[in-house]
Parts: sequence; structure tokens; C-alpha cells
Amino acid sequence: MSYRVKFRHLATTAAALALLHGAPLQAQSYQGADAGESSGEGFSSDRGRTSIDPYIEANSLASWQISPGSDVVTYTQLAAGVDASIAGRNNGGSVSLRYERNFAHQSEGSDSDTITGLARGYATIIPRVLTFEAGGLASSTRVDAQGRSVINPLVDDNLSTQTYSAYAGPNLQTRMGAVDVSANYRIGYTRVDGPDFLTQSGTQADLFDESVTHSATVRAGTRPGDPLPVGIGVGAGYYQEDVSNLDQRVRDAYVRGDVTVPITPTLAFVAGAGVEDVEVSSRDAVRDADGNPVIGDNGRYVTDTASPRIIAYEASGLIWDVGVVWTPSSRTQLEAHFGRRYDSETFYGNFSWRPSSRSNLSIGVYDGIQGFGGRLNNALAALPTDFTVTRDPVTGELTGCVSTLDGSGCLDGLLGSVRSSVFRGRGVVASYSRQIGRMTAAIGAGYDRRKFIGAPGTVLELADGIVDESYYVAAGVSGPVGQRGSFSLNSYANWFDSGTAGSGDVRVLGSSASYSEEVVRNLSARAAVAISMLDSDIAPDNFTTASALLGLRYDF
Repeated sequence: MSYRVKFRHLATTAAALALLHGAPLQAQSYQGADAGESSGEGFSSDRGRTSIDPYIEANSLASWQISPGSDVVTYTQLAAGVDASIAGRNNGGSVSLRYERNFAHQSEGSDSDTITGLARGYATIIPRVLTFEAGGLASSTRVDAQGRSVINPLVDDNLSTQTYSAYAGPNLQTRMGAVDVSANYRIGYTRVDGPDFLTQSGTQADLFDESVTHSATVRAGTRPGDPLPVGIGVGAGYYQEDVSNLDQRVRDAYVRGDVTVPITPTLAFVAGAGVEDVEVSSRDAVRDADGNPVIGDNGRYVTDTASPRIIAYEASGLIWDVGVVWTPSSRTQLEAHFGRRYDSETFYGNFSWRPSSRSNLSIGVYDGIQGFGGRLNNALAALPTDFTVTRDPVTGELTGCVSTLDGSGCLDGLLGSVRSSVFRGRGVVASYSRQIGRMTAAIGAGYDRRKFIGAPGTVLELADGIVDESYYVAAGVSGPVGQRGSFSLNSYANWFDSGTAGSGDVRVLGSSASYSEEVVRNLSARAAVAISMLDSDIAPDNFTTASALLGLRYDF
């Protein structure tokens, strides 16, 4: 079998890796696909399937605070949402959007509004050449003054934050003679709303507000065997993130070349080298008469726009990496790289294995410099377009992972810290999904490490060198029961280790179960129970809650 045919799947692998990586550095974008294949990563191969399910719900909900104390609060919950997916020849995507209003029955509770959702999709502009893709996230988490964030297990909590993130942009993939040409551009926006408590004096956490990101890459290269025995390519990329907190800015530009050397029809050695310029900078906060930083009404430092821009980090010069690519079939792909970047060693890569149409395993390793918004945008873009969102059956919140048979699907580790400071993020994320008869089971796990960067002489200097680590796992199984019923079981665990002295660690554990039975056409009765525990080293007691729900759901 020719190298040209065997390496046709490498383009997809490299494109997915580019989305996991912090800045757009990937050179081994081999473009092995024939000109007749669709461009864009992670797109479903199904054809002609469309599902749109709008719904409304009316529920009665009880939340019991087991410890500390023993309080019970009841709510009336009204919700409306839509779950939709499309998989066509030229378009594809999935979306789950939900609005929820909780009315408290007791004075110790309070009314609340929540919007949660996840979306990812693409549309073809020029078949097999130009596509446009977009994605978005709305999620609720629980955060403290040190910036530690966990998936919110509570219906009503004055420490809840609302995170919004979205991105969009075109992808180009074409062929000019023997040369494959690819390019892409993405613009992203991320915002974190509340809670508006003041930053505690002496802590390093200025909570993230909002940011705008831009990223672009272009590459031209040949395939092994056409026309040369090896594949060669040259590419360039640019990344910029502007964080509103203290006017932080990340700029990363590179130019590099790469070579692909086939060893066997399924194994290749890859190497690349080039030059890169990275710079992280910010301004200081406004100071009062005593030299103390001024904090605004929203709990963030007030930026001194008249102060000079101060360099927090810079690296300029040679970059390189070597690696292997193994593609024994269209169902198994491995890409692993080791090199030097950011004046230190770097590792990144991914592995995907789809032994059948009913199961999928994905593992990704990433490394990059960015802010909270840029990291979240990159992870959104790496999601597949065909997925089912996993929600807490009582609160309706996203649990951090999606159920998918087409790629990686976890985001909760990315929400582990909402500090405003730019960071170097390294980590690994893995997910496995399987259809077992009529049931679907999935598990996701990951590790995220962030070393924060702060400019000397500014308030962010306190965060410089601080390391936050997040570990997370989520698992679930769901399926039908008889002709009219369905069930779901879900569990999750998050561990957050903060590098801030004296702040301690946070652990969250939770499980839930739900059952739904169709009473009449489109109308279902629902019941669910859940329990969660939040344990902090600096709190005297664990925060444990149990909740239950009874309600009705109408699917249009």
C-alpha cells in the first residue's frame, strides 16, 4: 500500500492537536487527505441525521444541607431548553441549551436564574475546501477568593459564577498541484460574571473578568512520496489574547519548517524547527495614597491605563521538536512530540482509538501559554461535533464532560481556576465512550497544571510562579427502560490543589440518579436524587448536601 494512502488520516490528527495546544504551533499538519475529502477536524461522518428536541419542565425540588447544620430548602423550578444535533454531508453540529428559574419557598433560600449550554458545529461554504465553525459554552461553577473553582453542586449559592465562552472562524484546506495548503483563523471571547466579593488582602487571586483571543495559522507542504520520498512543509502562526484584568496581553508568533520521513507504510518520523517570539505583558493597578491597589465594585483590580506596559515573560529564538506518527488504520491514530519551546522542554500529542462504531478512546496531552479565556476557547474547538451533554438531573447544570463516540469530551478541569493571571498550562485529558446494547456509558478524566505569570512591580507579581493543579474524573451510564422509560446514573470528583500558601485544597464528590417515564405522548414524569460533598482544608466542616426532584417534562 502506498504512503500516500496510508498517511491520508494524518491531517485530522494534526488538526485536532492544533486545537489542544496552547498556541498555534503545530507543523505536522500533513494534509494527507485527498482533495475530495472534507476539511475540518472532528466532524461526524454520519450523513442525513437531524434531531431537534425543545422541551419545558416544571419541577419541585428539595435541597437538604446535611453538614454543617441541617437545613432544608424547597424550590419550584421552571425550565426550558433544546437539545439538537445535525450530521449532514456539508454541515454538522450539536447544541444543548437550558434556561432555569428557581423560586425559593423559604426565607433562607433565594430565587435564581441560570443559563447553561454547550454547542459546537460547522457549515460548509465551499465543499471540500472552505468551512466555517463555531462553538460556545455557558456554565455555572462555585468559586472562592483564591480563584479555586469547582462544578457547582448547589441550587442556590452566593459563591456561584457564570462563565460564558464562544469562538468562531473559517478553515481552508485545498491542494495546488502536489502541495497541500491549509489555513485557519479563530476569534474567541470569554467572560466570567460574579460573585462580586472583594479580593482579599494578601491573596494572589484577581478573578478573571473577560478576554478576546485571535489565532491564525497557515501551512503549505507535500506528502511523502509525492513528489519527494519525504514530506516537507513550511508554516507560520500568530496568537494574541487580550485579558481585561490589568490589560494583560499574550503575543506568540512563529515560523517553522518540518519534514515527514516514512519508516513503514503506517509509521513516520517527524521533525520540525523554526523561530518563535513570545511575550506576556500587563499594566499595574491604580494605587491609593498609601500605595495600596484599588479594587473596583466588581471585585477586580482597577487598571491604571496611564501606567507603562511591563514585560512579565518573553522568549525569543529557536524552537524544535521531534516525534512519531503511527496510523495503522483509520480507527487508530497516535502522534507524540518532544522538543524545546518557552526556553524549556515540551511534550504534546494525542491518541485516538475507535475499535468499532460503538466505542471510542481519546487521550490528549497539551502545553501552552495563554489565559483562562484562550485555554477554554481552544478546548471548545477540540470538542467533536456529535455529542450528548451530561447534566446533573436535579440542578440541570453541566457536569463537565459530554458523551461522545467521536473524540475527546471533557471540560471541567479547565474551569478549575479562574485567576486572571496568564499561565503556562500543561495537562492531559482522556475520555472513553461505549454503547452497550441500548445503553451508553462514558468516563472522562484529566489533569491540568497552571504556572502563573505576573509582571514584576505590579499586583500580579504576587501570583508569579504560583502553581495550581486540578484533577478530575466523571463517569455515567444511561439508557432506556422498557418501551416508555429511561434512566441515568452519574458520578464526578474534582480535586483542586492550590499553590497559594495557607489556602489549602478543595475536593468535590457527587453522584446522581434519575428516572423518566412517558405518561402520555411527549409528556414524561421525572424523579431524581443527588448527593454532593465539598471539602476544603481551610473550612472546619465538610459542606454536604442532598437533593431530590419530582416533576414533569414536555417534549415538543
